[in-house]
Amino acid sequence: MVQTQPHIPGSDFPETLQAAKEGEEWAWRNLYRELVGPVTGYLASRGAVDPDDLAAEVFLQVARDIGRFEGDEPSFRSWVFVIAHRRLIDARRAASRRPVTTQSTDRLSNDSIGGDVEEEAIEQLAVAQMRELFDTLTDAQRDVLALRVIADLTLEETAKVVGKRVGAVKALQRRGLFAIKDQLENGRVTL
Repeated sequence: MVQTQPHIPGSDFPETLQAAKEGEEWAWRNLYRELVGPVTGYLASRGAVDPDDLAAEVFLQVARDIGRFEGDEPSFRSWVFVIAHRRLIDARRAASRRPVTTQSTDRLSNDSIGGDVEEEAIEQLAVAQMRELFDTLTDAQRDVLALRVIADLTLEETAKVVGKRVGAVKALQRRGLFAIKDQLENGRVTL
């Protein structure tokens, strides 16, 4: 029997969470659909080599540990982003110990067949401009802004993910935004 349920926000979250703990496919589908975009966006903005693969690892960890989770929807979002943040750190550590390999030209040409070149070029330009802006920030400022803007976490949720107090998160956010504003106003980076 296939069961369908509505989107998770609001009063349906406790039921959806309980159903996910019991292994209900519809509940997992709803949780995944709600969070995969923000998680992947956060990982991509922080320079993950393969944000889609890393997001998949995050959700595998969520599936393994969901039985131990207790809390409301905002706590769940924070918990998922704590896992994403830790997986990103683990991936960076692992990458620093591995030799760098290059992609063969055969793979490059096969990957690009059938794509929309103009759309891909515009997307790559936007990503490059965002990275250029983010490169002017400290790691802590990048983490905070990615979690606040891309992942759409609250100050409290962001503080929990990065392991800092709310006041420190506010200060990092303010300094990061001022640094970006300065870069844009002085023409060092253009969008």
